[in-house]
Amino acid sequence: MTASKAKTLSSLFKTVVKKATKKSSLPAGDRTVKHFVFSLETSSSSPPPPSSSTSFTKRSPKPTKKPAPHGILSSRLLGPASTSKDSMENLSEEISSILCVGASDSSWDSEETTNNRSSLGRVLSIPWLSNLSNNNILPKQKEVSRERKQKWVFKKTQVNRFNRLIKMCGDKLGTKATMEVFDKLGRETGLKEYNALIAVCLEKARTSDDEDSALEHISEAFRTFKKMRERGFQVEEGTYGPFLRYFIDMGMVDEFHFFCGPIKEGNPSSLSRLGYYEMLLWIRVNNEEKIQELCNYIAADNGEDDFKLKENYLLALCVTGRKKDLIQLLEVIDVTRISSVNQVEKIFQSLGRLSLESFTEKFLLAFKRCGYGMDEISRLIFSYASGIPNLAVEDFFLKFESLHMKFKITPSLASYEKLITYCCDLCKVQADSVHLALDIVEQMCEEGLNLSMETLHGLLHASEESYEYNLVWRIYSLICHHNLKPNNETFRSMISLCVKMKDFGGAYAMLNDLKKLNVTPTASIYNTIMAGYFREKNISGALMVLKQMECEDVKPDSQTFSYLIGNCNCEEDITKYREEMKRAGIQVTKHIFMALINAYTTCGQFEKAKEVLLDKGIPVKSLNEIKSVLVSAFASSGKMPDALNIYKEIKQNGGSLEPKAVISLIEHFTSEGELSILLQLPEELHDPDYWVDGCCRIILHCVRNKQLRSAVDLLKQLKDKFHNDDLAMEVIFDEVFSVIAASKPKGLQIGLALLQAIKDELGLTPSRKSLDFLLSACVNAKDLQNSLLIWNEYKAAGLPGNVLTFLRMYQALLASGDPKSAKSMLAKIPTDDPHVRCVIKACQTTYVKMKKQQRQNRNET
Repeated sequence: MTASKAKTLSSLFKTVVKKATKKSSLPAGDRTVKHFVFSLETSSSSPPPPSSSTSFTKRSPKPTKKPAPHGILSSRLLGPASTSKDSMENLSEEISSILCVGASDSSWDSEETTNNRSSLGRVLSIPWLSNLSNNNILPKQKEVSRERKQKWVFKKTQVNRFNRLIKMCGDKLGTKATMEVFDKLGRETGLKEYNALIAVCLEKARTSDDEDSALEHISEAFRTFKKMRERGFQVEEGTYGPFLRYFIDMGMVDEFHFFCGPIKEGNPSSLSRLGYYEMLLWIRVNNEEKIQELCNYIAADNGEDDFKLKENYLLALCVTGRKKDLIQLLEVIDVTRISSVNQVEKIFQSLGRLSLESFTEKFLLAFKRCGYGMDEISRLIFSYASGIPNLAVEDFFLKFESLHMKFKITPSLASYEKLITYCCDLCKVQADSVHLALDIVEQMCEEGLNLSMETLHGLLHASEESYEYNLVWRIYSLICHHNLKPNNETFRSMISLCVKMKDFGGAYAMLNDLKKLNVTPTASIYNTIMAGYFREKNISGALMVLKQMECEDVKPDSQTFSYLIGNCNCEEDITKYREEMKRAGIQVTKHIFMALINAYTTCGQFEKAKEVLLDKGIPVKSLNEIKSVLVSAFASSGKMPDALNIYKEIKQNGGSLEPKAVISLIEHFTSEGELSILLQLPEELHDPDYWVDGCCRIILHCVRNKQLRSAVDLLKQLKDKFHNDDLAMEVIFDEVFSVIAASKPKGLQIGLALLQAIKDELGLTPSRKSLDFLLSACVNAKDLQNSLLIWNEYKAAGLPGNVLTFLRMYQALLASGDPKSAKSMLAKIPTDDPHVRCVIKACQTTYVKMKKQQRQNRNET
């Protein structure tokens, strides 16, 4: 939401209150915007906040208790959210798939799914007394709660799944109905749930372009906040922080201060932390007078025990990069008094970001003198170095090392591991970062530091991400020589890197060493090798892995059978593996269903591939993903009409295709297909990388099929997406013109038209490579006139001729029958390079001698 819309929202916020504060609606004392907010987030037992709040450095007297507003205002903001019974029932299966014990994306079978659905119905029928407070639950209700918890267990590892559920329910039902769903599911609504619901509401308010809609979302957040207070929860930063950040981002000063009142009253310990948000507010609205007032307060030595408040003001200056103010305060403030090393780390990171090395050294010395531990100081050095912008990884390490040496500090294990993680995170940007990380690991091992397996796994992952697969042998050597204790996941990752290098011998060597290190091989390790053989189309090698699993008494799992089924070439093998899987009691996962679709499609059994979707064991949450696999399989098998029909069916049912399926549709789209559908497909791609990939593929399709207008329109969209990044557009144009150069001679005309559109409509200059491809197209077409036209385009684009350009033009002149001009061009080509001489000779053989032979043949006839 823009700043102008924020002002409009604030104005509307007050207008609603003004309309709602008529005598017939509100008591005389409640006609302020202030009480609009307070009525929503204070419970009956909490007094309203002070009448004014300008700074957190002073306390205001407690006001008298006032009744909450009612009437028009309360009916709009506090009224019940309308939710149909059908809407709640439609979500039941999705909620079941997310919350039920042991449910994961790849571990469903038909029996489990049926049990989960019926279990959900039983749990929803259990009554719930939602009006009881958290601390006043009767024994009978405790028994009911325990019954629910036996059915619906929430684990810490399910945080992402739970957040996804909250967002889904909040989007479809609203927070009030979501509360009811959780109550009936046996999830006692706690602080985590309330905070998640509030976050959903505020995010909707942020992204809304309609002021009325944004106000409704804010109101919903306040209603949730009020209910939370009524149930006796103390307001912590996890709850009030999102509200204050919203007000700050929108520049809503009055609302910010009104909301702070009840926070201070309900949780006095939050006073110092609120100072952090206050400073952020004044910086956001550019109120220099207030900022200076708070800076003067920080610098003043008034003898009061309010250093934590000053600390939070200072932290806000650090995160916003107010360098001038920060320097003045760092001259006078005693940073060694800051409450926690985590807060000090933020300050040091800011010092790095603002290039304040002199302060860094001054503070490091102060911390060392005041008795800070060496590990803590090492952490601070890392924080400073990591904050320095645009620092190459080698320079980062040198800075990290030099500061440790200067202050005679040995890097701590935690700092070393952070350094390794930092290097691994840069693996895609700086190629040498993984090598440096591995050097650090070797140094740690030599110093006798115990490296954690998590750090080692991060290094293996970075090696894979950066395509430095061969580093696996250095890592394996470290493990062997320093007696590290790898686990199954370590070996799986290392074997995977060997397989990616197609080093199956090395993979088996590691597999044989498992027993020496007392590690038991698992199915996932064998699956990694099997998948590699299948990628290489080495079916016998993959089946050999299955035999070895049997010899080692390692039971195949669902992933094993998904690989076996997915690579079947005949229906008999599919049936055989299905029966083996059934005898082994292995659950049918979504990957099995996908493998069945791909296998039946490969065998030409398209109807059986469709019938896979009719299996009652498919979980509702995976159905759309499995349908996408069917679309992709049909498209790649030449069954484009069927693929499009399934796609249309998915759209009609309110679903969407998976990105890979969309790309597959675009890639295999035939010229006979409906172009309008093809042009709609990028709308299905919400990931920016997939969207660009899809658009580029469609442009190539349009160029091949002479659909110039559609190609140009998509190029305009790409230009907007790249924000006028000429280099990115140049790469795309080069790819497009390479297709034109490889096409039949008649493709030259659309190439010339596209060149003109690039200059006129997109306002861009063609690259040398694009013109080279066009000139090659002229050679194929033996078109002298357009060859001369393209030659002039080089000059217009300011591209001086080089050896390759001269050679290509020489070839074009010979091919189009202008030997005189070709001879003149040949004089400009330096012939020192033997490869150049070979090209010239080949051109003369192809065009000059060939024409002589053709004339001789005509004379003889």
